[in-house]
Amino acid sequence: MAEQFSLGMAIIFVSGALNGSFALPMKYARRWNWENTWLVFALVALVLIPWLLAVGFVPNLGTVYRQVSSRQLASPAVFGFLWGIAQCTFGLGIETVGMALAFSVVAGLACLSGSLVPLLVIDPSELIRPRGILLLISIPILLAALVFFGKAGRRREREQGAEPSAPSRVSYSFRAGLAICVFTGLVGSAWNVGFAFSGPILRSGAAAGAGSLASPYAVWAVILSAGFVPNLIYCAYLLSRNKTWPRFREGALRETMLGVAMGFLWLSGIVGYGIGATFAGRYGTSIGFTLFIAAQILASNTLGMLTGEWKGTSARTRQILTTAVAVTLVSVIVLNLGGLF
Repeated sequence: MAEQFSLGMAIIFVSGALNGSFALPMKYARRWNWENTWLVFALVALVLIPWLLAVGFVPNLGTVYRQVSSRQLASPAVFGFLWGIAQCTFGLGIETVGMALAFSVVAGLACLSGSLVPLLVIDPSELIRPRGILLLISIPILLAALVFFGKAGRRREREQGAEPSAPSRVSYSFRAGLAICVFTGLVGSAWNVGFAFSGPILRSGAAAGAGSLASPYAVWAVILSAGFVPNLIYCAYLLSRNKTWPRFREGALRETMLGVAMGFLWLSGIVGYGIGATFAGRYGTSIGFTLFIAAQILASNTLGMLTGEWKGTSARTRQILTTAVAVTLVSVIVLNLGGLF
């Protein structure tokens, strides 16, 4: 059991790193607006690949869904839809405050709700046991990290000046961008909550012969497809408002491949998380989710620094950012000590 838990956590860490790097290709989009790139990414990551995986690896997929009640099927879909709203605002947050800061703020807040809610629902009594106590201890540490991230971001805005990240891209103040990230973080864990409540679908998939590694594909197809709906609506609105539908014809192959690459990176992380959470057992969606968040923060901040998001800032500002990352990781280490109990 301990070996499976450790293997699951290792898979989750690698998956978090992949997920934390998914926005990197968007930095190299030159001809398309944000909404063009994001729509291709969403279509690939939330619809095409999830259903290909579900159909390809889950035997009798239709039967799997018919064997669960409408309510059991609707629950992950509703959480997926809520998460889809946050996914839209997450893209805006990345454009506004940068990949490193957006991932850190969003991931930190999502960690709080994404780890705490499943634990409360599955077994509230765990809050007075070592795992739950460690979770509660980690919460104020994470909040302290968010304070450091906010301070670093404000200093960066002053030192770099208000320069848009790309010609088309959305333009908000740092304060507005941070507010977008806070909203995204609070709602953005809905996909994990939906997965935590998808036990009937997982059991139905396993009974159909999918096995523990493949049965999550049946869940992701439902959650992610529901999440695609808000993305589609919002991108279509922007494409019409900004009259950017014709942009799809400009540099189509190169720009499309960037969106596809984003989709593969992001979904590889999500699917890997599902596999790792399955190996980790009942605590995969609480303890494991926090490790997933930590890997996202490490990857996104590393890539953000390498791609010049903090270029031109003072040593003091970068020290504050480093402190924020370190405090975040301390909170994650505290939480993951729960795996020892």
